[in-house]
Amino acid sequence: MENLISQERVIALPSARKEDWREAIPRILIKAKPGLVELDCRDWKLSCRDLKKIISFFEKAGLKINLIRSNVVQTLVSASALGHQTVLRLGEQSKSSSYEENNNSNITRKSSLLFHEGTLRAGEHLEADGDVLLVGDVNPGAKISSGGNVMVWGRLRGSAHAGKFGNQNAKIVALQLRPLQLRIANEIARGPEEKPQEGLAEEAIIESGQIIIQPAKTNPLP
Repeated sequence: MENLISQERVIALPSARKEDWREAIPRILIKAKPGLVELDCRDWKLSCRDLKKIISFFEKAGLKINLIRSNVVQTLVSASALGHQTVLRLGEQSKSSSYEENNNSNITRKSSLLFHEGTLRAGEHLEADGDVLLVGDVNPGAKISSGGNVMVWGRLRGSAHAGKFGNQNAKIVALQLRPLQLRIANEIARGPEEKPQEGLAEEAIIESGQIIIQPAKTNPLP
């Protein structure tokens, strides 16, 4: 019975390939009972503005969203920026992204996106030629580097290097960005000492020739 109740409280948007969420929401919400719900955004790439509209629709129907799921990182960054608890939904794209281990300490893969689930511990190095998405933490003494963007769905407290081949447009995005060292292309900086603001994902970018850290925007990928 508990499982049935849990399933009833998850409201899922239709796949982006089947129906526009703007058209589907009125039909979905007319059947929903007021109360706390989880929102599964599936494969939709939603901005903060999009999510605010969805939240407004839900609130008018007497529904309060207590968790947002998605298999699109940009959507989760938007949700986190609005202060919502988030969960990465492992969809087809994530499941197809595997990794290889070398000597139990280096993990490399040549592709547009490397997906890795699990915490990196001291002495481990996650490396890729393209973008990297890690679901977990990067502990002090661990390192993550990529030719593109570095995205950590957790705490980044080790070292991170994005754009290692010289891409100055690369970003480092994390739910908590407090690394020992940041590097984007050839620019190097130390992580900030102050505590991060609760509920906001952060990103590091190059601006005016130096690395700055700011609240993450809704589209971390170029």
